[in-house]
Amino acid sequence: MANLIEHVVCNMMRKMSYIGRHFKRYVASSMQGNFSPLFKDHPEQAEVPASVEMADMKQEEISHPPMDQLQGLEYCIDSNPSWGEAIALGFQHYILCLGTAVMIPTLLVPLMGGNAHDKAKVVQTMLFVTGINTMLQTLFGTRLPTIIGGSYAFVIPVISIIKDPSLAQITDDHTRFIMTMRAIQGALIISSCIQIILGYSQLWGICSRFFSPLGMVPVVALVGLGLFERGFPVIGRCVEIGLPMLVLFVALSQYLKHVQVRHFPILERFSVLISIALVWVYAHILTASGTYKHTSLLTQINCRTDRANLITSADWIDIPYPLQWGPPTFSADHAFGMMAAVVVSLIESTGAFKAAARLASATPPPPYVLSRGIGWQGIGLLFDGLFGTGTGSTVSVENIGLLGSTRIGSRRVIQISAGFMIFFSILGRFGALFASIPFTMFAAIYCVMFGYVGAVGLSFMQFTNMNSMRSLFIVGVSLFLGISIPEYFFRYTMSALHGPAHTRAGWFNDYINTVFSSPPTVGLIVAVVLDNTLEVRDAARDRGMPWWARFRTFRGDSRNEEFYTLPFNLNRFFPPS
Repeated sequence: MANLIEHVVCNMMRKMSYIGRHFKRYVASSMQGNFSPLFKDHPEQAEVPASVEMADMKQEEISHPPMDQLQGLEYCIDSNPSWGEAIALGFQHYILCLGTAVMIPTLLVPLMGGNAHDKAKVVQTMLFVTGINTMLQTLFGTRLPTIIGGSYAFVIPVISIIKDPSLAQITDDHTRFIMTMRAIQGALIISSCIQIILGYSQLWGICSRFFSPLGMVPVVALVGLGLFERGFPVIGRCVEIGLPMLVLFVALSQYLKHVQVRHFPILERFSVLISIALVWVYAHILTASGTYKHTSLLTQINCRTDRANLITSADWIDIPYPLQWGPPTFSADHAFGMMAAVVVSLIESTGAFKAAARLASATPPPPYVLSRGIGWQGIGLLFDGLFGTGTGSTVSVENIGLLGSTRIGSRRVIQISAGFMIFFSILGRFGALFASIPFTMFAAIYCVMFGYVGAVGLSFMQFTNMNSMRSLFIVGVSLFLGISIPEYFFRYTMSALHGPAHTRAGWFNDYINTVFSSPPTVGLIVAVVLDNTLEVRDAARDRGMPWWARFRTFRGDSRNEEFYTLPFNLNRFFPPS
């Protein structure tokens, strides 16, 4: 009897394998346009049967069919590793987000007139608000495993506020810092209304219906690839630390990822923590041995482990609270300039949400969910203004890349990471210890993480017809201009010390310089305009719209309910559309 059952099972497996092979061959043939008849334009070649030609092909030569969700992930958005592993992974995400949380205040606070203690307090505040915003986004927003951290998009309007004559003429540094922070708070509070309105009114969801997979390729790709300036150019400031960090991280996370301890892939899961720990010790040895004693100030800042001035400046216990810098001040010019950064943050977050969905093995977020997430991000900007983080917030790209590196897209891991942010921001000295890691080490990790996100954007091309000249034109021009135009604005600003837009209307200058300094924003403008105006009538299939159609409504795909339904049965009160 056992032999009979085994025989039946084997026969079934053979038949399934046979069907699977021929299905793959059919899909591969259809993707290449080889429908029957196979060669419309060359009838002399149609004599060769498709089955014979496909049978002669090797298995690895057959194209892979498009897939809604990435394969190979250990845990998806709604599955969770063990509590011990989840806590360690959450701590790893916390460590990775420290780079941006420290770098932005390090850049802005001295320009505002703040001292080392002010910088430490701004870092604590940013981490505290990042933890709150991340928890709210994962619970009630898109529910994707994304961290909502500080954004560089707000640097241009913030510097414009810092240079405002009414603030720059204040002679006392601490007073100037306080008054500048209040002005930034007021601008953030007013401009946050844009995302709140666009999100909760579903206007952004309506706008997103004009996005196709073809139009999203450059947007999502540039969310990662557009950050190239924060990669190897930063490593070059301290090669002896940055390059070993990059090589070690790639070796542990990729070449040695199959090394296991008690059947657990420890190097693949915790390559960031292990790499940072080893290189941090190495950097401290170089610092303690006096290697950088006679080097330039810039080299010491990027290489030494004792130049952050955060540990001694931070309070042992300090709970950030709203309006801790005093009541915000409001100015129309400041608010209009800040609105440009809010628009850029919205577009960058849209691309980042779509990348996070793929790396968490979820379906693309439908417009309703995307609008809900943007609305909560607007609430996050409001918190940035109330608490005084000195900048706005957006989706952390590096942490999205870490989802792919660890192959774990669990929502719980990100929520645990948010808990670490809140906890260590209150215990200031302990948080400052980790925040003193040289930024060059983070830049080495960014080279991999930003590359992951860029590749996810390129993966959307599988749903489009890239044998179409129209598709090649739109993707190529959008990617090129998305990199080239912001690079022009950056180089112009570095040489002239002001952006290409330099009129008497400061808010207009901020708007133009901010929007066109963002690669994803430029990519979206070019791609969406071309995709919706160039031979649209006959290009639906080339754009990938037949595949995209079922993800344009919440109920269009049954998996959406599994991934994006609100907790605590809140969908009864806020039914999805």
